[in-house]
Amino acid sequence: MKNLLCKLRILRDTRGQDLIEYALMAGFVALAAAAILPGLGTSISTIFSKVASVVSEAASQGS
Repeated sequence: MKNLLCKLRILRDTRGQDLIEYALMAGFVALAAAAILPGLGTSISTIFSKVASVVSEAASQGS
């Protein structure tokens, strides 16, 4: 009987549940960021290249 009560206490113990949930969420966020960022990096690089060419063209025309 004492063994059964001990097992029931263990099953009802949820102290570590929050930590596991936060760890899973952090893992999902990391996976999503890893999937999105490589494509985003290419488009940001393209935008900065266009801005740099416009700024250098404007600087050469203003001189």
